[in-house]
Amino acid sequence: MAARWWFLCASATMAVALLLIYGVPSASAQRKKEMVLSEKVSQLMEWTNKRPVIRMNGDKFRRLVKAPPRNYSVIVMFTALQLHRQCVVCKQADEEFQILANSWRYSSAFTNRIFFAMVDFDEGSDVFQMLNMNSAPTFINFPAKGKPKRGDTYELQVRGFSAEQIARWIADRTDVNIRVIRPPNYAGPLMLGLLLAVIGGLVYLRRSNMEFLFNKTGWAFAALCFVLAMTSGQMWNHIRGPPYAHKNPHTGHVNYIHGSSQAQFVAETHIVLLFNGGVTLGMVLLCEAATSDMDIGKRKIMCVAGIGLVVLFFSWMLSIFRSKYHGYPYSFLMS
Repeated sequence: MAARWWFLCASATMAVALLLIYGVPSASAQRKKEMVLSEKVSQLMEWTNKRPVIRMNGDKFRRLVKAPPRNYSVIVMFTALQLHRQCVVCKQADEEFQILANSWRYSSAFTNRIFFAMVDFDEGSDVFQMLNMNSAPTFINFPAKGKPKRGDTYELQVRGFSAEQIARWIADRTDVNIRVIRPPNYAGPLMLGLLLAVIGGLVYLRRSNMEFLFNKTGWAFAALCFVLAMTSGQMWNHIRGPPYAHKNPHTGHVNYIHGSSQAQFVAETHIVLLFNGGVTLGMVLLCEAATSDMDIGKRKIMCVAGIGLVVLFFSWMLSIFRSKYHGYPYSFLMS
């Protein structure tokens, strides 16, 4: 009985000793961890109050974004804004990123759950090397827990860099919904007012003769311009906000045609608009050559010019289609 009692006492003493040895340092480490986290959040909040997008170098990035502890997400834009980099897309993406960060900073739902930061290549080239990053701009979400996954890298070429598209991606990754509030832009209303004033002036000057309103050629030309704008992808540009073109940071080569069938550049829509216009002009010349009352020589010239325009511009259009839709011309295997 005495041996059993002695064994119980020894076990209890050992348990208390282990608790004193390992329990106290663990509590101390926990308190230290909380203090570090509190300091990091306070520092980020202070910088955010001064500037919604925090500029970071390598040291700040490693300490506040990469190193634990962290209970907040950081949306980082990796860019190259210096003039000698000649990154036009970076400047356009930065403007949208600033609009998004300002919308979140001045939102009534603003919390310390998410922060916006930026790493410029000339200020944090070591960060680019650490992440094996060779293109800009790039948006990455660094979640509160764990490392970034594949979906935490924003698909810029597919979605474009408009603030609204980035906000939807952030909502998917962090469950934080940001209502984008853009600064007032009076250019659109002014241009509309100017257009209405010009139209009103023309109607007033021609008030005694309104036959021009029934001019079929004028209405046909206006409808044709609208159709060409829509078929070239202008509405897609308005919704997605893609970059005008893409410049390879290594070779300096500029791509005006996107290599994927799921996306396009603004310059690409202008090229397609030109090609569609060329094909349309060729078809108009062919129709005029067939129905016009001009002499046969002029009609032959119009016919040859129309055929040439259709063949040339349609061939160029087909080459763009082939470069975007790989595998064209398609083949059908018959069993």
